[in-house]
Amino acid sequence: MDRTIEIELASELLELKAHKAHYLDDEAAKSPVDHYVSDARFEREREAIFLTRPHAIAHSSELAEPGAFLTAKVHGKPVLVSRDKQGEVRAFLNVCRHRGAELVGEESGCKHRFSCPYHAWTYSSDGRLLGAPHFNEGFPGLDKSELGLKQLPCLERAGFIWIVLSLDADSALNGWLEEFSGEIEQLDLANHVIVAEDTMAIAANWKILVEGGIEAYHFKVAHRDTIGPFFEDNLSSYRCYGDHMRSVLPRASMSQFWEIPQEEWRLRDHANVLYTFFPTNQLLVQQDHVIWISSTPHSAGETTLRLVTLAPKQGSLADGKDQAYWQRNHEITMMTLKEDFDIGEGIQRGLASGANTDLHFGRFEGALESFNSLVDAACDQG
Repeated sequence: MDRTIEIELASELLELKAHKAHYLDDEAAKSPVDHYVSDARFEREREAIFLTRPHAIAHSSELAEPGAFLTAKVHGKPVLVSRDKQGEVRAFLNVCRHRGAELVGEESGCKHRFSCPYHAWTYSSDGRLLGAPHFNEGFPGLDKSELGLKQLPCLERAGFIWIVLSLDADSALNGWLEEFSGEIEQLDLANHVIVAEDTMAIAANWKILVEGGIEAYHFKVAHRDTIGPFFEDNLSSYRCYGDHMRSVLPRASMSQFWEIPQEEWRLRDHANVLYTFFPTNQLLVQQDHVIWISSTPHSAGETTLRLVTLAPKQGSLADGKDQAYWQRNHEITMMTLKEDFDIGEGIQRGLASGANTDLHFGRFEGALESFNSLVDAACDQG
């Protein structure tokens, strides 16, 4: 993060704390309950957002060497991602071009050729059809060069592999992360490794889960027995950069900045810095590691979350700290986030009851309105 911006953000929050004030938008806002429970609305979001916007399918370390591959189901589509012999990452629909069989059944591995389990049509790691039994006599007039795997737009950037699920959406990757490029590159996530991870199925709308992380209004209540005592009461700030957002949620320890020179200020030591990459990926920057939160919405009320702890890899094991250290940190994160997720599931049940027609966002919850405005705009444009 640029030092000028870092000092500006910290100074802004310290000033608000000194005056016992909050970071306020001009007005309160509402969000229709229907946007969280309607199947038709979810399908609109799927078509206009999930299938057309970049999604971080993997950390670069998961495809560390040529030949490495992984498969996944993302928003209903089977995906194969591989690193070819030249070291370039490519993404494909995991579908044989012969009769549509699933090409690769393994979740991950290392190979330079993929052979279909149905009729042994074989493809290279860069997607070319290399051969098929009895091809010349059985398929006269077909050109192997036109039967390569269907390739998806793919970009390796800032330590992650980003894909777009629409075959004709190459332009979606143009300028992706541009507003945040310098800031994210400074995190040096390409030189991090995965030290712990969990996957959770949450019975809640994907937007509820995003909203729970971008405001501090709930900290002293929902997290009163865990992290609540270490954070300020209802104090946070946010900035939007294109479709993306940076939120800063200060800890009580940020008061130490008043006692030291500004050149010694380091925001991540005394605040949670949360980057939200529209629509479904977030990076929670901690003092010595980063939590990657990736959501895959399945329906209006079902979301799968992958929560990954990333730590610097210089040194023997993630910068010299042992696995037990990173596992403890990961478990603390999971315990805290589960408090949010349990409440999120309760919200989803409450929305289905008909008690409310709208959710209310206070002036100090402006990040929620900004995020939902992005969703609305994307659905309108889709």
